[in-house]
Amino acid sequence: MNTARAWWSAALLTAAAVSVTGGLPSVTAAMRQQASASKPLDVIYVPTPDTVVTSMLQTAKVGPGDIVFDLGSGDGRIPIAAVKNFGAARGVGIELDPQRVQEARANAVAAGVADRVEFLQQDLFEADLSSATVIAMYLLPDINARLAPRFRALRAGTRIVSHNYDMGPGWRPARTYVVDNNVVHFWTVPRR
Repeated sequence: MNTARAWWSAALLTAAAVSVTGGLPSVTAAMRQQASASKPLDVIYVPTPDTVVTSMLQTAKVGPGDIVFDLGSGDGRIPIAAVKNFGAARGVGIELDPQRVQEARANAVAAGVADRVEFLQQDLFEADLSSATVIAMYLLPDINARLAPRFRALRAGTRIVSHNYDMGPGWRPARTYVVDNNVVHFWTVPRR
């Protein structure tokens, strides 16, 4: 039933577009491109409070020379704060939602750090994290657990901070504490 309803909705939108634009090829090509470019989001956007952002970055001891990645970066507040308030060399946000990427880029410009912060619209499971010295995240427990093997393969000493959720029993955090009713977890990638 839902598939049929979705098909009919798409058909009606296409028909309306054809009658307005007078042609079909460009409309259907644009619809196909948008459909192939969009992936379902794994996590809904819930911003990390600024007090928690500050605490996460302090816990990770972010400073000059650090490259801070934020997985599921939303409006960009963590990479922006890392560069602007903690002097990180670079901030990188990985975000699947194109609307959030645009918002984050605009926020970086407004904060005056667009030259040192970039936001990439891509799947965090496919992102190259190898240059990260710090990784921040506010994801769900199952996603964190799926990322844990990738994190363990990073350079020893890479610091990881997570808002609210840990990575499961396979990798316990080195530190866990509460800030304004929000839990923060911290790990350091061990030597292999």
